[in-house]
Amino acid sequence: MSDGELIARIAGSVGDVDRAAWDAVAGTDNPFMSHAFLSAMEDSGSVGPHTGWQPAPILLEDAGGTLLGALPAYAKAHSQGEYVFDHAWADAYRRAGGRYYPKLQIAAPFTPATGPRILVADQAYALPLLRAAEQVVTGNGFSSAHATFIEPSRRSVFAEAGWLLRSDIQFHWENRGYGSFDDFLAALSSRKRKDLRKERAAAQAEVDIRRLTGNEINESDWDAFWIFYQDTGARKWGTPYLTRDAFTLLGERMGDALMLVMAYRDGNPVAGALNFIGGTALYGRYWGCTQDIRFLHFELCYYQAIDAAIDLGLQRVEAGAQGGHKLARGYEPVQTWSAHFIADPGFRAAVDDYLAQEREGIAVDSLMLGDRTPFRKG
Repeated sequence: MSDGELIARIAGSVGDVDRAAWDAVAGTDNPFMSHAFLSAMEDSGSVGPHTGWQPAPILLEDAGGTLLGALPAYAKAHSQGEYVFDHAWADAYRRAGGRYYPKLQIAAPFTPATGPRILVADQAYALPLLRAAEQVVTGNGFSSAHATFIEPSRRSVFAEAGWLLRSDIQFHWENRGYGSFDDFLAALSSRKRKDLRKERAAAQAEVDIRRLTGNEINESDWDAFWIFYQDTGARKWGTPYLTRDAFTLLGERMGDALMLVMAYRDGNPVAGALNFIGGTALYGRYWGCTQDIRFLHFELCYYQAIDAAIDLGLQRVEAGAQGGHKLARGYEPVQTWSAHFIADPGFRAAVDDYLAQEREGIAVDSLMLGDRTPFRKG
């Protein structure tokens, strides 16, 4: 596509794009949009041939080849690893005689974390990028394009382009100027405050806990964590999404943006939780264990993350998809958003009707969950 001095093209991979140029449009706040993260997914074989995630980043350049914007896009042969579920759409489209796959996915692979999906330094280039994505869909016979976990501030851009908006609920912890974990506990009701203290004490009595970042994380730590990750992945998804090489590459390329929380029993690692450190948020991503220890999941994934966010002066903790049990532990319901371009007009109308009804239900659920937070009332 060419529009005056703007040229849109598909690159073979994020790794094919100059790192400094990509990061200049991606910004530094969200680690999952960085060249380091996305290229590590490619170079580790977590995305690419035989995974159903074929990198197809859409680039917007000027006539001189300067990168003005990008979409982290993938040609998808399935709907796994997205956390915004469209399997019912795929089934309905197939039963109507259509072919849902391949589709175009604009996302951070395997990462249900809110962040920028239209990567531009100048907002004037946002709409041309979405138009380029639409042309990729229609020009290649794809059914649709999907941008998942978009920043709420970018919803208006997708709406202006005519994409359909979809919402869901996650649970995030918000830092209201707490100076310590005890300050956070003081904001809870008395009963909830006691419950959390008991859970932390019970877990910490069983293990030694260390937070590792940067050069503190070595290959033996990744070996241990790989075992934890495989166990959780096998139970949740059947097959873990990331390869073992992914963790080594992430450690090498963005170690200072990682926080690995490890639990040791008798000097041996028995559980771990991996977090990514952003400019304003801590993102909890993976967890696993080899021993079942009461409350250890809550301690490593939720309470240690809160502690770390306070220490780092971050505004929030995003602890991943689903998980109503997070509500009792100080994580509050937050609406997340995705945007969808449906090429077929009839199918688009059907999806639009479905989403209108779904949004009503999500809004009601959000209000109900908001009333059930553990914070002191009044």
